[in-house]
Amino acid sequence: MKLNLPSPASPFNIGTRGSPLALAQAYETRSRLMAEFDLPEEAFAICVIKVTGDAIQDRPLKEIGGKGLFTREIEEALLDGSIDIAVHSMKDMPVEQPGGLLLDTYLPREDVRDAFVSLNAKGLDDLAKGATVGTSSLRRRSQLLARRPDLNIVEFRGNVQTRLKKLADGVAEATFLAMAGLNRLDMKDVPRTAIAPEDMLPAVAQGAIGIERRGDDSRAAAMLDAIHDHPTGRRLAAERSFLAALDGSCETPIGGLADLDGNTIRLRGEILRTDGTEVYADDMTGPVEDGHMMGQAMAAKLLEQAGPDFF
Repeated sequence: MKLNLPSPASPFNIGTRGSPLALAQAYETRSRLMAEFDLPEEAFAICVIKVTGDAIQDRPLKEIGGKGLFTREIEEALLDGSIDIAVHSMKDMPVEQPGGLLLDTYLPREDVRDAFVSLNAKGLDDLAKGATVGTSSLRRRSQLLARRPDLNIVEFRGNVQTRLKKLADGVAEATFLAMAGLNRLDMKDVPRTAIAPEDMLPAVAQGAIGIERRGDDSRAAAMLDAIHDHPTGRRLAAERSFLAALDGSCETPIGGLADLDGNTIRLRGEILRTDGTEVYADDMTGPVEDGHMMGQAMAAKLLEQAGPDFF
């Protein structure tokens, strides 16, 4: 069957949030589709959709609805046909999609690590006792308290520029960002130090771009299949299986990372109390095709260790 490719007269609509990072991810998606199908830029339209999560910047995500705040309006546009595909940061994605939508395309994964960002300190160990650190991530907050219970942790949201201004204004001495976002925005001037996963296990699917489509759209399916990165897909299958079995949300501090070595997959995961007083972690290795089952098994093991009331 001949693929009905988009054209400047009938462009392919790519839905995205309007933040600089979200736009960079949409542009990367467009560039890969342009190269794969030899299409001009005008054959695609970048459709910016306002989402609730971007409109509310002064409250923790867990108080206003969690991860779905960054996806709901975009998925509604996808379902009603206003856009053809939606581009997401995978760490923001709930493990379940609305009926009629599929999330099965991933671009090559960027750096998975967290970045320690400070105008003065080079790392966590450089911070004085009782120093103020800003983060909006419950995972990072819990990991910090587990390692440095003396720190004063405050809510810190906003884009990179906003957070750097808060540091300059003395609201906090340090904060954390994803290395992937800094790299995609080419922000070489941001004072950062990459944190090894051994010291701060990243969020599930951190550094990965996912592309969502309607389940009955065969044209979108064929186009996206051409740019899908299979190694990233295998890694995320294990990580998101782990997250799904834990019923992960913005109210549950969870870290998870899968790495590939040939036909072997290594999965690391951890769950934490929000105050950092308890941490349960595991590290499993097995055949890559068992990644999904490994995620489920690891979640069950950690939940058994932690007890029924842990979360």
